[in-house]
Amino acid sequence: MDNPFDLDATISRRDLLIAGAASAAAVTAPPATAGERAPVSDLPTPLAKVSLNINGQAHALALDTRTTLLDALREHLHLTGTKKGCDHGQCGACTVIVDGRRINSCLTLAVMHEGAQVTTIEGLGNPQRSHPMQAAFVKYDGYQCGYCTPGQICSAVSVLDEIKRGVPSHVSADLTARPILSAEELRERMSGNICRCGAYSNIVDAITEVAGAQA
Repeated sequence: MDNPFDLDATISRRDLLIAGAASAAAVTAPPATAGERAPVSDLPTPLAKVSLNINGQAHALALDTRTTLLDALREHLHLTGTKKGCDHGQCGACTVIVDGRRINSCLTLAVMHEGAQVTTIEGLGNPQRSHPMQAAFVKYDGYQCGYCTPGQICSAVSVLDEIKRGVPSHVSADLTARPILSAEELRERMSGNICRCGAYSNIVDAITEVAGAQA
């Protein structure tokens, strides 16, 4: 009996590979039919209407249902202060305030926030009339390259509101008492906002000053 592994010497390695590739293509390629579905790229974009209140101004948008809140802000409303960093919810550069709570706008779809009140860095203040937190970041040099700063500031504003409302964090000693404003509390609460330049201590100083002014 012939050895099944003993290939015909007349077949080259190149010919064998070509034949194998052709066979694999023939097996995996679906047969063409008259009722074949159109490619996904040819299908109509699924649009939905969504109304958002951005920085006190109403906006009615028709968006692809897969559009994140971050992309709606940047690409459709041209509010580019909110930054796209990791796009995975790990760096905090895209932080905005929605209905009084900070969120990572890259992780949520715009259509999930019908009627929501959204505040971005543009809505907190401007060079002519800065928000106290913005002014404190400038005073204490709470930034270097500035890319993460909009998210840092939005998060810092929300952090002080959380403490004021008595929302505990992982490091709060007493879950039933109002959290103590400390460097440890601030570092824990701001840990979701990454600063590649390492301005963390300056950021804590800026938040501490604003907290003292609000007390």
